[in-house]
Amino acid sequence: MLTALRRKVLAASAAALLAPPAGAFLATGPARADDVRLSQQDVLRTLDVDDAWRLTRGRGVTVAVLDSGVDPDHRDLAGSVVTGRDFTVGANPRGVQPVRLHGTYMASLIAGHGHGPGGADGIIGIAPEAKVLSVRVILEDEEPGFRTFNSDTRYEAVVAKGIRYAVDHGAKVINLSLSKDMPTKDERTAIRYAISKGVVLVAAAGNDGAGKRTAPYSYPASIPGVISVAAVTSTLRRASFSNRNSSVMVAAPGVDVLGAGPGDEYWVGRGTSQATALVSGVAALIKSRYPRMSPALVAQALTSSPARRGPYNTGTGFGVVNAHRALSVAATLARHSATASGAGVQSPSRPVRSATDDHDPIVVVQRDTGAILLYGGIALGAFAGSGAGLAVLLVLTRRARRRQREEDDALPPAPWPTGLPT
Repeated sequence: MLTALRRKVLAASAAALLAPPAGAFLATGPARADDVRLSQQDVLRTLDVDDAWRLTRGRGVTVAVLDSGVDPDHRDLAGSVVTGRDFTVGANPRGVQPVRLHGTYMASLIAGHGHGPGGADGIIGIAPEAKVLSVRVILEDEEPGFRTFNSDTRYEAVVAKGIRYAVDHGAKVINLSLSKDMPTKDERTAIRYAISKGVVLVAAAGNDGAGKRTAPYSYPASIPGVISVAAVTSTLRRASFSNRNSSVMVAAPGVDVLGAGPGDEYWVGRGTSQATALVSGVAALIKSRYPRMSPALVAQALTSSPARRGPYNTGTGFGVVNAHRALSVAATLARHSATASGAGVQSPSRPVRSATDDHDPIVVVQRDTGAILLYGGIALGAFAGSGAGLAVLLVLTRRARRRQREEDDALPPAPWPTGLPT
């Protein structure tokens, strides 16, 4: 969800376009580049990135942004973006250039490095020294091929293909600020492939939660192994639009989040997309510090990091991610293995042994369900019959006793004795 406020920065002034879903409203006002950084402070403070940056800023990690494309020339991303494959080719008419708004926005939240002296102006991402691999797998709503892309079977497997492409081209974290109603077998297989290579997948929980106690599950966020991210407000409460279901793992700010747009623009919007990008940035910090850490342990570090700890809930999962605490937990987890060791443990790198290698074959008992039903029916009938017989016996006994009492009552009374013994 991207439609709150756009600022196109030209020198020291700007024109701001307010574009909610119901329409567009024009406003004007100053927007210096340093105002952008100031507007980010609440989000950065919530995630505690200043403390995290004392440990790492994401150097050495590539984050794949599977999205609508990233503008590599934006001054806050210049030099940090590798443009990968476009899996949407053919959806737009020939010669139409991609808009790349949503993808640029997400990439800036992950790895924006700002600009100007010391990079003090513009957008700074959670992992400003990380690299971005742009993989185009969706179109913006306003692109002419949007309807074709969403209806043509040629594009059904683009997300799965994008995941595999990202893994094979060095990504250690994959950001999926996208969602749909149903998963595919190809996506499940691609996600297993990514996890087997040690790649962390972070996806949006979805924006269909308004007015619902339990929102629909969104994919790929709800596929096991993927970190599903919900959005919270500035007060750290679940955003009304954020999906609420049992797949939600963690949360991050998703309301009034400022980011970069193509052509040196800046946007502020709301959605689980933004929250997902922020968590991907934290995952990149962890992978930078502990490059061999498995996706499962990265997820554990994230879920153990919230400063406000409470019971799990389907709205915000285990809570709002804290970057510094996540790195601290990761430091502890890094001393441990994600797999068991010792006698009797099967190495995950070796084929699974046959059950007949060391033991007798397992005897499989085949139960005759027909016979079970037959004899069960007979037993039930016998039980019912015995119950009926017992009931009849009780009735006959009562009748016999009643008849005996009636006969006793009909006898004449015994005569009194006429004399007494002497």
